[in-house]
Amino acid sequence: MSAEASLKSRITDDMKTAMRAGDKERLGTIRLMLAAIKQVEVDTRNTPDDAAILGILDKMVKQRRESIVQYEKAGREELAAREYAEIEVIQSYLPSQLSSAEIDTLIDAAISETGAQSIRDMGKVMGQLKPKLQGRADIGAVSTLIKQRLNS
Repeated sequence: MSAEASLKSRITDDMKTAMRAGDKERLGTIRLMLAAIKQVEVDTRNTPDDAAILGILDKMVKQRRESIVQYEKAGREELAAREYAEIEVIQSYLPSQLSSAEIDTLIDAAISETGAQSIRDMGKVMGQLKPKLQGRADIGAVSTLIKQRLNS
């Protein structure tokens, strides 16, 4: 098993395990994950590395969070519950989430390292933080925190 295929291989192995166990919900979510990875492979004609796969899974979690908001507004609790269950499965493949304190420390370090002074420097700060946060924090929420820091 090569290093590039390690996360994808783990997901594929877990799909087989879920099939054998008859765990339909988990199996369905894992199949969605593999389909998303396959779509990127087809689109880019490259096999994504673990970092790219984490980005794909992170995007899937974000999509589900957005769906949950819509379902809850519409009173469709059963659909929201299914999205929550899918998030749980997808997050089991993502690195552990960073705490607020860890995120604050990373933001402070990125601001001082880039010499960011104002909101115009937002891109520099995000460019430095994004690889460190991929799959470990909600990038949108971190972006809001950075804006608050650079505006004050």
